[in-house]
Amino acid sequence: MTLSRTTPILRSFDEARAREFYIDFLGFQVVFEHRFDPGAPLYMGVVRDGCSLHLSEHHGDATPGSSMRIEVQDIDAWCAELQAKSASHNRPVVQTMPWGTRDFTVTDPFGNRLTFTSAIST
Repeated sequence: MTLSRTTPILRSFDEARAREFYIDFLGFQVVFEHRFDPGAPLYMGVVRDGCSLHLSEHHGDATPGSSMRIEVQDIDAWCAELQAKSASHNRPVVQTMPWGTRDFTVTDPFGNRLTFTSAIST
């Protein structure tokens, strides 16, 4: 048996705010959108490069305020890209962590924390 990719499910409450954060700010693209009927909550898949996330407005799918770590190859370039967008709700700064990574964290409108991380080259 071999484990493969994982796709986190993050709780969201507002489609417009989710799109503003994940599509406009982080630069993800929508892969799919699903509703059981026109008034039902949205379940949406987004992707950027090799990172896939699912965003769900469904009550039992996920807990708001979750945290995750996402590995990136060039943490400084990624942070600079987000800083250039001048988002009032997130102003990331790369920090060197005592466990041997360089990280920055952004928080989505629903309290979920996404920490982007890169191993320190020696």
